[in-house]
Amino acid sequence: MTICIATKNLGKIQEFKFLFNEFIPSAGEISLVGLNEFPSIKPTVEDGRTFLENARKKALLAAEHTGLLCIADDSGLEVDALNGAPGIFSARYAGPNATDDENMRKLLSALKNVHGDRRTARFACVIAVALPGDVLGLFEGYTHGLIAEKAAGNNGFGYDPLFVKQDYGKTFAQLPHDVKNRISHRARAFEKATAIIERYIDTLRTARDRDTA
Repeated sequence: MTICIATKNLGKIQEFKFLFNEFIPSAGEISLVGLNEFPSIKPTVEDGRTFLENARKKALLAAEHTGLLCIADDSGLEVDALNGAPGIFSARYAGPNATDDENMRKLLSALKNVHGDRRTARFACVIAVALPGDVLGLFEGYTHGLIAEKAAGNNGFGYDPLFVKQDYGKTFAQLPHDVKNRISHRARAFEKATAIIERYIDTLRTARDRDTA
């Protein structure tokens, strides 16, 4: 039984594997594959105006090409002092092929005159679950924090070294992976999606058992 995570980002694929093990009891029966297993699939053009539109598009296109149940997310950082920027442009904030470091440097520059409690932000995530031609559900998750004055920590990816979770007093990149993954915006969205995913796994299990009876 195989489910596709519609990304080539290895850090994100590992996070989804953790979430399956954390939230879905039958995860051991499932083989999770990323889009790196399907080199002929071209990157999705993320031209939606919202995280929801982009997640939906990525999940549907991946499902169409793989024939599998596909889980896609679109996520990003929304900074209050920047009117919600970088938002849906988080991964390409400093340019189409920007690195994480380049994006973080641009963000710090944009906030150079913003200090203390005015640096509030949230990570937002929308997860889409789709079969070919059919979106089964869309699920949102958020986590709130502050943007640090400088990067700290070596775990995580994206803006994790700048995002301070105040109740922990550390950036996402300073937290152990299992702690960060349990409290992340992606975890909160995924937890809402588990009922649909489990129903699909039950359907596959029933079909498998019938075929082998």
